[in-house]
Amino acid sequence: MTDERTGPEEGTGSTGGTSRTQARAATTRARGHDGARPRALTAAGAVDGVALAAMLAVVALGFGPAWGTDGYLLPALGGAGVGLIVAWVAAWQRWPVVLTALATVLAYFLLGGALALPGSTVAGVVPTPATWQELALGAVQGWKEFVTSVPPLSSFPELAVVPFLLMLLAGVLAGTIAWRASHAAWAVLPVVVALAGVALLGTILPAYPLVQGLVVAVVGLLWASWRAAESRMGANRLLSDASRSATRRLRAQRLRGGAAMLVLGGVAAVLVAPQISAGERTALREIITPPLDLHQYTSPLVGFRSYTKELADTALFTVDGMPEGGRVRLATLDTYAGTVYDVSSGGEAGVFSRAGEVIDTVADGERVPVDVTVTGYSGVWLPDLGELAGIEFSGERAEELSASTYYNGTSGTALVTAGLRPGDSYRLDAVVTPVPSEDSLASTPIVDTDLPDPRDVADAVPAKAQQFAADATEPFERLTNIRDALVATGVYSNGLENQPASRPGHSAARIDELLAKDEMVGDDEQFATALALMARSAGIPARVVMGFYPDEKTWTPGTPYVVTGADVHAWVEVPFEGHGWVPFDVIPDEDNKVEPLPRSRQVPKPPVLEAPESPEEPPRADAGDVEDDDNDEEDSEGVDWRAVAAVVVTVAIPLAILVLPLLLVLAYKARRRGRRRSAPVLVDRVSGGWREVLDVATDLGAGVPPAATRREGAVLLAERVPSGAAATTGLAHRADHVVFGAQTPTDDDVDRYWAEVDALVHEMQHAVPWRRRVAGRFSLRSVRGADAPPLRTVLLRGLAAGPRAVGRAAAAGVRSVRDRMARARRQKARAQQREDR
Repeated sequence: MTDERTGPEEGTGSTGGTSRTQARAATTRARGHDGARPRALTAAGAVDGVALAAMLAVVALGFGPAWGTDGYLLPALGGAGVGLIVAWVAAWQRWPVVLTALATVLAYFLLGGALALPGSTVAGVVPTPATWQELALGAVQGWKEFVTSVPPLSSFPELAVVPFLLMLLAGVLAGTIAWRASHAAWAVLPVVVALAGVALLGTILPAYPLVQGLVVAVVGLLWASWRAAESRMGANRLLSDASRSATRRLRAQRLRGGAAMLVLGGVAAVLVAPQISAGERTALREIITPPLDLHQYTSPLVGFRSYTKELADTALFTVDGMPEGGRVRLATLDTYAGTVYDVSSGGEAGVFSRAGEVIDTVADGERVPVDVTVTGYSGVWLPDLGELAGIEFSGERAEELSASTYYNGTSGTALVTAGLRPGDSYRLDAVVTPVPSEDSLASTPIVDTDLPDPRDVADAVPAKAQQFAADATEPFERLTNIRDALVATGVYSNGLENQPASRPGHSAARIDELLAKDEMVGDDEQFATALALMARSAGIPARVVMGFYPDEKTWTPGTPYVVTGADVHAWVEVPFEGHGWVPFDVIPDEDNKVEPLPRSRQVPKPPVLEAPESPEEPPRADAGDVEDDDNDEEDSEGVDWRAVAAVVVTVAIPLAILVLPLLLVLAYKARRRGRRRSAPVLVDRVSGGWREVLDVATDLGAGVPPAATRREGAVLLAERVPSGAAATTGLAHRADHVVFGAQTPTDDDVDRYWAEVDALVHEMQHAVPWRRRVAGRFSLRSVRGADAPPLRTVLLRGLAAGPRAVGRAAAAGVRSVRDRMARARRQKARAQQREDR
């Protein structure tokens, strides 16, 4: 009886085969995969760990400038340490890639709370559901928040997830490659990628660039060279005493050379560094614009008139610590499009970034702590003053307000997307610069600052600007001439009952109307807009600011300043060298009155009233406010299903990415087993049962060579699973009898055969440790063939050989699968022919 073989035989007795086997064994031992001891447990493996830890430690230092304190060290160094430990254990236990990835995810969620989010844990160690939620959200959204928040990031402790996760991944990848790959030099790549990532996530101010670059370069090169030399020597361990002595001398010489390289590199860095000028540094936070849509917030200047008409006597908020001569800024308006002077973000106007208790600022001046208590104001624009060095909220909504605060350091405007309400309070760390006198400004140049170009400006603006500037040639003189002309000829009116008629708004039509008349009637809204637009037409950078400042006649410096609607103002700011943006008021003299028309004997005709611009009056004093729903309290008691859905999606997507490949493997194996169990030909069901046994054994690491017959395979399996030896031999003999015999089995015979197959499979699975049993369920070794090398070996060889070799290997794999399928079809056809006979 001829034995049916599942694959071609390979020569095992030739000299070439023996040489190849010895070479493979030597290579395997050099990689630390021999059966005796993994590399991770050797002294050489300890050297690998020290080298990687040193490089990752200096990489972590790059988070310093962005964090502002040393609070980043625990999550960054802790993440690198946890990553190396996971890689070490995986190398020791020889875990597959899937199990190593799962261990990394588990370590992230179990240790991330203690190292990155201790405030959300119990006793700073035990994670809670809130910890896991923040870790899941931080892994997805933390990167965006990290580069769109205003440094120092120590004000946002939840962002510590980013350095922890980045260093964790770098440690796992570097350690896995160093302790398990044949080309260990690739382990430097994750370190270099992490170094570049830290630089991109940081600020334009580097941490220790020379130290980081020198340590990573020198240590990486020395370690990679040592590993390469060790790999070459590991290919042939049968060395004579003389060669061993030469090897020791060579190692000592390389050690001395490496030490000399370190010393020379350090000396060169110290001597050359002062001579190297700092170049431009790229950071993502300087490129990425935070996702804050300003279009949904109305310019506060639209509601200017409502403050003076409806809230003139209403206490809006109280400022404790107001410096003498200070001004409370509500918003800086730097873009005009013909209808509204608005707040802009991006480009030359600066960007709105998340702000916290500490904000980096380069402003020179006195730091003043200012406490603000909101009483009658509500809106998204946060009243501030000077340049902010920090914002700290207090009260019941402190956490909500802190999480939704944005600040534009270029314009000095602060925004709270959650909206301020009566009862809120906060403290400002403000840098207040004294306002210089106009005499000193006359000899100070105006800084040519880029601002968004105004659009759809009234036709009267450039003509009036040229008229008011007269023959002035200097920018400051032109600016003051235009301002003085508006002050001298304008008539101030808020449109109240005892004042001349004055329409609100600052559209192009309203400004054209203001400048076209001999008697210009308006208030701060119109005159500040007109001055800014005329200054821009004269080539002077200018912007409008809306805010509040006290009446010197009624407020005593050093006492709390109670801001009312009557204190609202709008002014113009112009940048001067050495002074920054300097305010200019443009309020007409109180003595300016509208001249009454001369009486006429004729009966006047009824006036024809033109339809006023819409809107005539802003509907609310708090223009740009977040709508205040009366049912806030009722809504807060319900479940925020959007938040729940966001958390579910955020957690489900990463888990699906991890779990889906495992589920696909299980589904494929279940389908393969089902097809074998229910094959249309009964003989194929029996042979399929034996194939099921071989595939399970292969996945458990006890594969049978493809060239072995069923009986030879049974002998090998019996040696590895002695408790199932009788069953294995019996199943192999019965399969041969059915396949090569003349009698066709019945359905009962097939059922009994598969029952024994299931019992043997169960016996084999429980004869190995649980780790190998779990790994076997997800292994693809049986799919790729028992003689196929491990998947990680294929990937590492592909990386070393290049894309062309990967393509050749993939093509060979496709041909192997195609040949195997053709062989299976031929066997099925022969069995069908026998059954027909």
